[in-house]
Amino acid sequence: MGLYEISLATGVGIYIILAVSLNMITGYCGQISLGHAAFYGIGAYTVALLSKIGWPIYLTLGAGFLAAGIIGTIVGLTSLRVREDFLAIVTMGVAFLFVGIVRQQEFLGGEMGISGIPSHGMSKLAYLGLVLFFAVLSILFSWYVKRSWMGFAFDAVADDEDTAKVLGLDVKAYKLTAFAMGTAMAGLAGGLYAYYTRFIIPDTFGFIESITILSMVAVGGIGSIFGVVFATILLVLMPEFFRFINDYKLLLYGVLLFSVMRFAPEGLSGFFKLLVRRKDG
Repeated sequence: MGLYEISLATGVGIYIILAVSLNMITGYCGQISLGHAAFYGIGAYTVALLSKIGWPIYLTLGAGFLAAGIIGTIVGLTSLRVREDFLAIVTMGVAFLFVGIVRQQEFLGGEMGISGIPSHGMSKLAYLGLVLFFAVLSILFSWYVKRSWMGFAFDAVADDEDTAKVLGLDVKAYKLTAFAMGTAMAGLAGGLYAYYTRFIIPDTFGFIESITILSMVAVGGIGSIFGVVFATILLVLMPEFFRFINDYKLLLYGVLLFSVMRFAPEGLSGFFKLLVRRKDG
């Protein structure tokens, strides 16, 4: 495996963690988030700052995970009273706020970002193994949550909050839990990205990146683990294998989002289910 293939596979692994983490918030608990990249960025900047003062990689990644989860919990607390479109607007504001703050702070590198992030002596292949380990762990954790009693509670909240309250579920607690877990996982992905590129800038974690992550979830099928992972691999690799697409990547994501929402709300997972039904029939 050459350096190009290793780098590409590493990027795929990081995006899988991101897509799975957003799926936990949007797919499991029905909370539309348009600012997920902000928590991705919080993890990346936390890791970058701590690694430059000599913290080991296992502590910096843990700190990025916790920092994003804590700030995600705070954002979740302030957003508990809003739903659907209003929640989307609030989370969108978080994305713009994060980029704006980072650009104005010199200790965060401002517009120039942070460079020279230590590699801790890991080879590219060893680092790919670390990223894939966390990607698989994220998928397994997501699957466990979906199959647990918490997953059933998330489904009830996503389907109808008022009915869930009547059934005795603490809707606010479950929404906050989903948001905290999803944002913490995004922080882990951000930390892995910082070590992957060894250079980060504010624009990497802007609103466009949030839409990219949301596209992976929507195209795969909101709530479907398999569909989201498959769509992530597809959308990351497609511009690499078809270079002419790369210049129109954002247009492609926009068209895919519109098409999926209009013609296939269940995404690729719904399409696969339909094929299985026809085959069995």
